Amino acid sequence: MEEESELSITTTTSAMVPKDRRYEALGELRIMPDEIICSILEYLSPNDVARISCVSSVLYILCNEEPLWMTLCLKEARGQLEYKDSWKKTTLRRQGVADKYVEYCRKPLHFDGFNSFYLYRRWYRNNTTLAAYSFDQGYIERKKNLSLEEFQNEYDVKKPVLLTELAETWPARSSWTMNELVKTYGDTAFKISQRSSKKVTMKFKDYVSYMNVQHDEDPLYIFDDKFGEVAPGLLKDYSVPHLFQEDLFDVLDGDQRPPYRWLIIGPERSGASWHVDPGLTSAWNTLLCGRKRWALYPPGRVPLGVTVHENEDDGDINIETPTSLQWWVDFYPLLADHDKPIECTQLPGETIFVPSGWWHCVLNLEATVAVTQNFVNSKNLEYVCLDMAPGRRHRGLCRAGLLAVDEDSFVDDENENDATNGDLKSQNIPEDKGFSYDISFLSKFLDEERDHYNTFWSPSNFLGQRELRQWLHKLWSAKPEMRELIWKGACLALNVEKWSARMAEICAFHNYPSPSDDERFPVGTGSNPVYLTADRVIKVCIEGGLESSIYGLGTELEFYDLLHKAGSPLKDHIPDVLACGILYLKNGSYKTVSWDGKDVPDIIATSKLVSGENVAGDFPFGVWSKSKFDYKNVGEPTNESISAVACSIWPYIITTRCKGNIYAHLRDSLSWDDNLNLASFLGEQLQNLHLLPLPPLHSSTDSYNKQRMEAKLHQSNGDAEAGAEMCSVPEEWKLFLKTLVKRKKAISSTLTEWGDPVPSSLVQKLEEYIPDDLSKLLVLSKDKNGLSKALKSPVWVHSDVMDDNVHMLPCDPNDCSRQNPEATSPIVNDLSLTNGNSGSRKRKWLPSHILDFSDLSVGDPILDVIPMHIDIFRGNSELLRRFLESYRSPLLRRKLSHEPEESGDKFGRLSYHAMCYTILHKENILGAIFALWKELRTAESWEEVEETVWGDLNKYEDSV
Repeated sequence: MEEESELSITTTTSAMVPKDRRYEALGELRIMPDEIICSILEYLSPNDVARISCVSSVLYILCNEEPLWMTLCLKEARGQLEYKDSWKKTTLRRQGVADKYVEYCRKPLHFDGFNSFYLYRRWYRNNTTLAAYSFDQGYIERKKNLSLEEFQNEYDVKKPVLLTELAETWPARSSWTMNELVKTYGDTAFKISQRSSKKVTMKFKDYVSYMNVQHDEDPLYIFDDKFGEVAPGLLKDYSVPHLFQEDLFDVLDGDQRPPYRWLIIGPERSGASWHVDPGLTSAWNTLLCGRKRWALYPPGRVPLGVTVHENEDDGDINIETPTSLQWWVDFYPLLADHDKPIECTQLPGETIFVPSGWWHCVLNLEATVAVTQNFVNSKNLEYVCLDMAPGRRHRGLCRAGLLAVDEDSFVDDENENDATNGDLKSQNIPEDKGFSYDISFLSKFLDEERDHYNTFWSPSNFLGQRELRQWLHKLWSAKPEMRELIWKGACLALNVEKWSARMAEICAFHNYPSPSDDERFPVGTGSNPVYLTADRVIKVCIEGGLESSIYGLGTELEFYDLLHKAGSPLKDHIPDVLACGILYLKNGSYKTVSWDGKDVPDIIATSKLVSGENVAGDFPFGVWSKSKFDYKNVGEPTNESISAVACSIWPYIITTRCKGNIYAHLRDSLSWDDNLNLASFLGEQLQNLHLLPLPPLHSSTDSYNKQRMEAKLHQSNGDAEAGAEMCSVPEEWKLFLKTLVKRKKAISSTLTEWGDPVPSSLVQKLEEYIPDDLSKLLVLSKDKNGLSKALKSPVWVHSDVMDDNVHMLPCDPNDCSRQNPEATSPIVNDLSLTNGNSGSRKRKWLPSHILDFSDLSVGDPILDVIPMHIDIFRGNSELLRRFLESYRSPLLRRKLSHEPEESGDKFGRLSYHAMCYTILHKENILGAIFALWKELRTAESWEEVEETVWGDLNKYEDSV
């Protein structure tokens, strides 16, 4: 009986324990942890996840997790988002699934026999409350009535501080509550930052509804740097505290400065994971509603749970970090007391200051509303410049400390002054031995062999190269009292000290006086150092490395020679060339030789950095040789050994200095009439450029074309038929067409790499839009004898007709003609481009010169219309029309009269030609288009984009 009873109990117990489903339901996948399987599912499409969920009960469970569907939704989300009860329902509705099928989401199936510690912990984080996470006795000092002097001496770039009364008089203290914001801004769409690289917005009332029902571990977070544009009233509700008034970015116009202020709104459990603020800027953050928990580590101290990967190319670092909530739940309890961060709980009305380079993590303990701004001042300017400087280690060193430095390359300097040591020790925060967040220490890790102007530019830099040059030059001009500090920063970021010495050598060689103090800073925003000295402009050609520079300058000199031989009126609107030469470093000293472009200098001939393959003709580095060089390098990565490492050889050109100012600096001060005059001027001068004869093809070039180019074309196209088509293309068009073919091969990957704002849906339609046979863009036709010919000829193409390459002169409006304007000093007024009311103006601006012909090429004249219309005209149809009226030359010739026109032939549309060239352009013109025409981000076809941007060109062709 006892045995029967025991058996009965055992049987009953076995029946009560459900069978583990994992073994049979996952099959061979059972060897993978649930975390890995869930990560793999995130790479699939919603349709694939739905299908996989039908395979087994366990896959059904894994495929119906809300965090998975949140990831799937945000991965493809673009534009305005509206949350629908759950992330799965939201995703299905955005996929266009019928409502009757979406309703099934309300009836989830339940299975026993499956346990997952990974899913349980995620469920816990999704549903936990944070009332117990307050930390009010941290190491951050709370200060009241702190003076500016005290702040600068004790805290700025040294340690964080919590300020308690800076916002007491702000209207935002009472008006920035959820209820009040919904009343005023309920229909305003704000940007959402979390979990998506694409621009996602939500109406505020929809976002508040989401906040009230969500149970996400890492909830959506309003983090909008454009809130001042979409809701200008919010800017009136607060003011920058007096401690942070100095911001050296204020010399830039609003659309030029990088993002610097954000509206931050988030529910409980939301927050910012561990990071260092961009560009090593400092920041202040004022909380208006709710509570935030902060954790901070000093520079170079990587938090537990954060993984730092160093980029071998430039020493930059990529960071993998858990969500803010996950870090506090899973990692914080593992820390010993002496390893814990500096902490505090921020209360409404309090402002926290985060110094340059400090790691910080923020967790919202309840629904919060805050405003924050990043800034650059005299205390952190050098750090910001250091962060953008070329080099391998310093950027990673600032964030990851000695983790970013090889042990055998580090020399411990015990005498180095550490601005943070005393403070950190008093706060019981251990420092990395030997690490110092001191500019003199950090700058030791710069790579002295690299130059800013021609080095690899890290994509993580929060300022582009062009914007950085513009910013520092404006600082130099606007703040002469800070020039010593600005010079130090520019030496880190731009190597200005080295370039200043090179300018002095060039001036001495040509018996010019050395640049004055005002002139020793490079000007312009291009990739080549440019200096203004007295009545001269000195440009050193370094963009793309020595080989690219020598072809660029050689082509420019060939162009100037032909321009004057032909007597083109264009010569009156191009600066005169005063001298040209090559500067080089030999045995530690600078040497200079003159060069007119008509030979191969010894220093170039003996250099292994310049190929002699394309050299031929009267100008061995002229436009045809340059075209072959450009073709060879299409789609090729920049040669690090040439472009990023100084090669010690620098071609240069000296031209006359134009009076007045460039259009880029005057845009907002010009009247509508000024811009119409500019459009007419550009039409006349570009017609003169395109009418200028091209140099003849050299015999060696003909041989190269016939014997080698067709063979390479078969490889580049992978298509014998395409090679046969190329044989019928005139010789002068072959290099141009081959370059287009090569670009077309890489266009999908190129646009994907450029990413937002080019819609991915349009990227997928490229193949059906761009012609298979690109030679049709040349309007090839057959004469009566059946011989193939192009109905248009290639021309000189400037390639870079943009706002910084057009010069203008001021004059009195009562005595002003474009032929002889009276030169006076530049003026700047606050008039927009479209403002035609110039009654209050005292002066007018007239165009005088086109600058910088180093990007000259041979090709279709339409190519010059593209950058001009997008960058100078900003897509304005009236300015384009005025340009075309002045241009007066056909941009597209029709087929021969005896050949019938095909009905609806897209090649008969000039707009189609312009759109194809835009897509295949070497620069990201499409990004500029979708930034200008935001409505095109939802375009369903390339034809729609074509008509919007280039449709006016078709009207012009009909009238020629």
